[in-house]
Amino acid sequence: MWEYTDRVMDHFENPRNVGVVSRIDGEGQVGSLSCGDALRLTIQVDKDRDVIEDAKFQTFGCASAIASSSALTEMIKGKTVDQALNITNQDIADFLGGLPREKMHCSVMGQEALEAAVANYRGLPPRAVQGDVVCHCFGVTEQEIEKVIRANRLTSVEEITQFTKAGGGCGKCLPELEAILDRVLHKKPSNGSGNAEKAPPKMTALKRIKLIEEVISDEIAPALMRDGGDIELVDVDGNEVVVALKGACSSCPASKRTLADFVTDRLRALVDPNIVVRESRS
Repeated sequence: MWEYTDRVMDHFENPRNVGVVSRIDGEGQVGSLSCGDALRLTIQVDKDRDVIEDAKFQTFGCASAIASSSALTEMIKGKTVDQALNITNQDIADFLGGLPREKMHCSVMGQEALEAAVANYRGLPPRAVQGDVVCHCFGVTEQEIEKVIRANRLTSVEEITQFTKAGGGCGKCLPELEAILDRVLHKKPSNGSGNAEKAPPKMTALKRIKLIEEVISDEIAPALMRDGGDIELVDVDGNEVVVALKGACSSCPASKRTLADFVTDRLRALVDPNIVVRESRS
């Protein structure tokens, strides 16, 4: 189970400012349902003072995504637009008393939604995708990766995944992530001399099953429950994970998409990129 602070749990269980502001002066939408995390932030601004009067959010995601979004709205209300733009993803995490490293991408998503909402308020065009897409599973560009590395002083590919989700899908982009990290940190590429970091030890079968159970209970099930559904782990056989959809999900015509676009993506991102999810029909 992820180690959440009391403040994270408070903002998850009692989220502030859920919904849409009465007068939308700026709107930012980031993420996507297919990635498992999506956030819509709306702001209402006193244009005479350039002060954010109200801010509300709608999100689809894990406990950290909900808590980060709730915290962000509390942090920006009453601030000028420029002051709000100075809030970083680390500020959001600090406001919550810290986030698990595996969940820092939720705070990054909040910062990006704020930047998009302010751009919309100022009449600027939506941010174009700049730079080549490096991680096609989650649509993360080279420029976005470089920005997060510098802003958060990341030093490993694992941290890049934790902060951006890049590399958490099929894993094909991992060599490119390492090359970007080396370039940003002015490191020399590995030359096979033995100075490269060792690969992390292989996860035991027992730890693998335990992690799958935790991701399903802590990440996937709460999201499905919000729509009246649920999920149960039935079996784990190598890379194959067998689950049973419950409640509204069991009869939903979009259940196959739920398995493919949400359940599978979550397990691949947080456990193993080679996982295959199958629905139990028994």
